[in-house]
Amino acid sequence: MYRICLFFLLCVAVVPAFSQRLMESLDRGLVALPDGNGNVFISWRLLATDPDAVAFNVYRTINGAAERLNQSPLTKVTWFSDAVKNTSAPAAYSVAAVINGKETGRSQPFTIQSKDHPYWSVPLQLPEGYAANDGSVGDLDGDGTYEIILHVAGKGHDNSHAGFTDPPLIQAYKLDGTLLWTINLGKNIREGAHYTQFMVYDLDGDGNAEVAMKTADGSIDGKGNVIGDSTKDWRNDKGYILAGPEYLTVFDGATGAAISITDFIPPRALSLMPSSEELKKIWGDGYGNRMDRFLAAIAYLDGVHPSLIMTRGYYTRTVIAAWDLHKKQLQKRWVFDTNVRGNEKYAGQGNHNLTIADVDGDGRDEIIYGAMCLDDNGKGLYSTGLGHGDALHVSDLDPSIPGLEVFDIQERFDDAGCSFRSAATGQVYWKKASVKAGEDGEGPGRGLALDVDPRYAGAECWVAGAGITGMFDTKGNKIADKTPACNMGILWDGDLLTEILNSTTIDKWDYLKQGTNRLLNTANYQCKSNNGTKATPVLVGDILGDWREEVIYSTTDNKELRIFSTAIPTNYRFCTLMQDPQYRLSIAWQNVAYNQPPHTSFFFGEGMKPPPKPGIKIIKAVKAAR
Repeated sequence: MYRICLFFLLCVAVVPAFSQRLMESLDRGLVALPDGNGNVFISWRLLATDPDAVAFNVYRTINGAAERLNQSPLTKVTWFSDAVKNTSAPAAYSVAAVINGKETGRSQPFTIQSKDHPYWSVPLQLPEGYAANDGSVGDLDGDGTYEIILHVAGKGHDNSHAGFTDPPLIQAYKLDGTLLWTINLGKNIREGAHYTQFMVYDLDGDGNAEVAMKTADGSIDGKGNVIGDSTKDWRNDKGYILAGPEYLTVFDGATGAAISITDFIPPRALSLMPSSEELKKIWGDGYGNRMDRFLAAIAYLDGVHPSLIMTRGYYTRTVIAAWDLHKKQLQKRWVFDTNVRGNEKYAGQGNHNLTIADVDGDGRDEIIYGAMCLDDNGKGLYSTGLGHGDALHVSDLDPSIPGLEVFDIQERFDDAGCSFRSAATGQVYWKKASVKAGEDGEGPGRGLALDVDPRYAGAECWVAGAGITGMFDTKGNKIADKTPACNMGILWDGDLLTEILNSTTIDKWDYLKQGTNRLLNTANYQCKSNNGTKATPVLVGDILGDWREEVIYSTTDNKELRIFSTAIPTNYRFCTLMQDPQYRLSIAWQNVAYNQPPHTSFFFGEGMKPPPKPGIKIIKAVKAAR
C-alpha cells in the first residue's frame, strides 16, 4: 500500500515575483455521478483565488426543495458522498464556498443524468461517415464553464499515404449537447493527424476563448462564410495538396465566425504552384510528407499575454511562428527558421508533439520542440542534436534537481533511443540505447514519465519498442523488468501516484507484482479510443470536479461523448490543475499530432512538496455583441 501523506493545500506557497498571467475565470465545475455503491459522488473545484481557509457546503435539491448535506462546512476535501433517498425525481447538486463563516453564493446546479451509469453524456450531431476524434476545452462564452471543441474526422490519410480525404470538421458543443457551430475546412485541407492542429484559448484577454487553425480556399466558418475561393480545387491526382494559398484563421469561440485571416507562415514555397523538385529542395521530399507536418501551441512569451504558436516541419527544415491577437487581428510576433544562417543545428530535431514550459524560471514560456528548445524571444536556446521522436514529457520529473526535466524518445538505433535531460540547458543526464529489430528502421513508438512507484523519488520512465526494456528511475537505474502500457496517464484514484490510461482502460500499476489492476474499462459503456494504434481518448484533463482528471471518449456509434470522472474518495485538497499555467497549456496542445498526457509545472507524486500558488490574474469576461 502507498503511504498516506498529510493532505495539504495547493494555495499556500509564495506567488512568483514576475508578472501574473492572464487566465480564464472558472466556476466551481461541480460534477455529480453515481459511485456504483448506491451513492452519488460530488466533487468541485478549489480555485487559486480562494482563501486558504475556504470551506464548503453541499446542497441537494429535489422537486425544488434544497437540503444541506454536510453537518459542518467541509475544510479538508472538495468532495462529498451522498446516500441518495429513494425517489424518482432527479436530484440536483450545488456547492457554496464558506469564507469567514459566511456563504458566498451557490454554484450552478448539476443534475445527475442517471443513477446507473458513471459518466456524463454529451449528445453529438455528426454527419454520416464522420467520427469524433481529438478534442479540447475552452470557455467560449465567458460563463466560467468549459465547452468541448471537437475534431470530427471522416476518411483520412497519413502524410505518407496517397489518397483523397473527406473535409475535416471542427464542432463546438456545450456540456448539455447544444451544438454551437460547425467549421468545415473544405477539400483543400487534408484529413489526418498531422494536418489540422486547432488551438482553443482566450487569445485577446476578453474572457472568451477563440479557436485558431490553418485554413485554405473553400474553408467555411461557423456562420457559413467562405474563406478564399470556393471554386478552387488544389488536390493533385494522388489526393495531395501541394499548391494553392494557405491561411491562418482565428474564429470567434461563441459563433465560429472567422475574425482574423492572414497568410500561413511559412508557405510551402515562394511560388503558389511549386514543382516537386522545388519542394524536395526545401523540405526533403516532393510529395508533402515532410512539408505538411504541423504542430501548434499556446505560450505566454511575455509572461502575461498568451501567444499563438504555429509550426511547420520537424524531420528536416523547421519553421515556428508566434502570433498575437490584438483588437481581433493577428499580429506576427516572431518567426524562427532553421534555414536561417546560425539555426542549422536546430533542423530535424522536432517530434510529433511539443511542450510549452517556463524552463529558465524567468516567468516567460519556452517551446520544447522535441530534442531542441526555443527561448521566449524566438531565438534558439539549445539543440541536443538527438533528433526526431514520437513522445515527449516535461515537468519537474526529478525533484532532487532544480528546475524541469525532459524525458524524450528518438527514432534512432544508437545510444539515444530515450534520454533524460535538463529542460533549461539540454544537458543529457542519461540515455538508453535502442536495439535494431526487423527491417523497418523504427525506433521507440511511445514513452512515458509518470510517478507510479512510491519507492523511488520522482517519476518513473519507460518506453515501448526498440529493445529498450524495463522501467527506469530518474537517475537511469533499471528498477523493474516489466512495465505497464506505454500510452497516457491519468490522476484517478485518491493517492498521489498516476494511473495508466491506455485505449479505453484505466489501470493501477502494482509495483510489487509488476502488473496492473483494472480500475475502469470504458468499453463496457460502449466507448472507443481514437487514432488507431495510438489508442487515445478524445481528451484527458482536469476539466470538472476536484483536482483528479476526467477522460472523454466517444461511443462506438458516434452519437455521444461520455465524460468519466472518478468517484473514489481522497485525503488531498488541491486547486484545480487547470490554473497551473503549464498544465493548462498542456490541455491546449493535447490534440496536436501524437497526443501526449498533460503535465504540471511542479513535481506531482509521492512525497511532493506543496505546489506553488500560480502567478495568475483572472479575467472577467466581456460580453460582446455576437
